[in-house]
Amino acid sequence: MFGRNVDDRWAGRDPGGVWGSTLDSLDALDGLFLNLECCLSARGEPFPDRTYRFRADPSWAIPALDRAGTAFASLGNNHLLDFGPVALMDTVGHLQRGPIANAGAGRNRDAAFRPAVATAGDIDVGVVAFTDQSWSYRAGPDSPGTAWTPLRTRDRSAVRRVADALAAVHRRDPDLVVASLHWGPNWEVRPADSQRRFARWLIDRGVDVVHGHSAHVIQGVEVYRGRPILYDAGDYVDDYLVKPDLHNDRSVRAELEIVDGRLDRLHLAPVEIVDERVERATDDVAAWVRDRVRTLSSELGTTVDRAGRGVAIPLGG
Repeated sequence: MFGRNVDDRWAGRDPGGVWGSTLDSLDALDGLFLNLECCLSARGEPFPDRTYRFRADPSWAIPALDRAGTAFASLGNNHLLDFGPVALMDTVGHLQRGPIANAGAGRNRDAAFRPAVATAGDIDVGVVAFTDQSWSYRAGPDSPGTAWTPLRTRDRSAVRRVADALAAVHRRDPDLVVASLHWGPNWEVRPADSQRRFARWLIDRGVDVVHGHSAHVIQGVEVYRGRPILYDAGDYVDDYLVKPDLHNDRSVRAELEIVDGRLDRLHLAPVEIVDERVERATDDVAAWVRDRVRTLSSELGTTVDRAGRGVAIPLGG
């Protein structure tokens, strides 16, 4: 989330500064995939009756995303329409000129649900992006908005819509398929049973990685059929008020390792947010993150190994 205080802090400064001491680790990746929870625009009118509205100046935000090696940005969340359709379409345009692949929002419903293909090293990654947050932000047949849909296997219209998007991404024959989901309520540390059912349903239909976000706190990781489900990865950059009992300023960078075309393991590197930038976690914070990930993931039947200052989850897929 690059808006509000983050925008005030970094506009007009070195855009790489927002990544703090994690920049070298980001440089080592083949590509960064993230959820962009703000619009990137200097235009637009505030959406009415909203408590929080997030917008960042694209003049620094796009270079910041580029500096981190961003390959894909999900726009399927509950803040892309905070400053109306003009700002939403500005965001899409700025990313496309980046060029940064994106999905999850667009000029109409078809565009919002359209998958994207991004390149990370020598791997083509197909991505679908959806949200079940902020019904009022949904794209219409002829109006801009997000790829809103109930993310439940019991909702037939949602299943049909998501299945159509998956069929479209599989037709493009990528090496890997990721589902980026902005789902569930804030501040929940465990996924709902309906989320677990939906994540497994996605993997049964050819998704290789489920990337969840929205709760603003770390949730456990599940491995299903050798595929990782990150129910919520927490927040990497924002200016949110820290809840002492939840430590929402602490999260992870999830690094998927692929060996000879096979998903080998998921490494979770602890990070923390300090003064509107992300930093490599201190020893105490790293220990807390390791314990939190291990505890919550074990409840999902996942084996978690210590790996340096972080943890690793074997996939064997």
